[in-house]
Amino acid sequence: MALLLNEEQRMLRDSAQTFLDTRSPVAALRALRDRRDERGYDPEVWGAIAELGWPACALPEAYGGLGVGYQGLGAVFEQVGRTLAATPLLSTVVLGAGLLTELGSAAQRDLWLPRIAAGEAILALALEETPRHDPTQASLRAERESGGWRLDGAKEFVLDGHVADALLVVARSAGVAGQSHGLSVFMVDPAAPGVRIERTWMVDSRNAARVQLAGVRLGDDALLGAPDLAFDALERVLDRARALAAAELLGVIGEAFERTVRYLKERVQFDAPIGAFQALQHRAARLYVERELLRSCVAAALEAADDASAGDAAALASLAKARASDLSQHALNEAVQMHGGVGVTDALDIGLFLKRGRVLQQAFGDGAYHRERYARLRGF
Repeated sequence: MALLLNEEQRMLRDSAQTFLDTRSPVAALRALRDRRDERGYDPEVWGAIAELGWPACALPEAYGGLGVGYQGLGAVFEQVGRTLAATPLLSTVVLGAGLLTELGSAAQRDLWLPRIAAGEAILALALEETPRHDPTQASLRAERESGGWRLDGAKEFVLDGHVADALLVVARSAGVAGQSHGLSVFMVDPAAPGVRIERTWMVDSRNAARVQLAGVRLGDDALLGAPDLAFDALERVLDRARALAAAELLGVIGEAFERTVRYLKERVQFDAPIGAFQALQHRAARLYVERELLRSCVAAALEAADDASAGDAAALASLAKARASDLSQHALNEAVQMHGGVGVTDALDIGLFLKRGRVLQQAFGDGAYHRERYARLRGF
């Protein structure tokens, strides 16, 4: 396993750091939140991101992609976590484009992937229906009707759902909730009759939506891949999202840690910086070690995501996501506590890192979900 980035990936990381520090610092998220921005992200910043090539990083070169891979994209996501930048990268590039690449027909890929690479289209995956992540629990029905399909049901926690140009809806076309067989993915126009989208505000001020589908009629051209057999491809795409969410959490945790260390050096109590107190030094040292252990887990998961022959990509994705979720819970609590009472107020940014960490901690499965999945994949 390579723990160090290659030259191309380092350049991508460094350019992302410079760009986000300048164009999308934490203050930009505060501004979006305070004005309750109707989109939830800055289109001008997203356009500049597209010009830098981030949406094209992991896309096939035949569709305008750069072929940098998920290790390069992971370096970008870590920097996104550092500044809490609000972008549609996860929803559109990782989930949407990932499913199109895995399951889409030639016509579907030709229509959407070049637009995604250019930053001209937003996609949203409509998957979750229950409070806890579990793709097999999808029960939104897809029934054959008049030579096409009829969709009925509801979805929750649809990232960027209210601004999407198309929804990728996971529906049950056979079997019952709890079974992996019987899942299909459909591309749905948000403006189609029977589709109702309600924007929701998450604790981290990011975009999500509730989507209701009532008698939505689709042709066979809306189906991605074969009916009933979408689960394996869906899991591969979700594993990449899990690894990249872990990379973003690495950035969130890292920036919160660095801010906390600076505060420990600046805050004076009893005529000494509180960072001079041995108890706080020990807590900070343990957090540093845990952060570096997480970094190696994320690196392994992203390397496996880029290697089509890797047989342990799913297990490594769960390992990275479990450790990232667990460390997020602990490290961000510690960051707030070491800041004292002011840490829980909106006067400091540290609370914003805590809130983003809480959302990413739950997204695509929390630590408990992935510990159980990792054990199962390893044969326990």
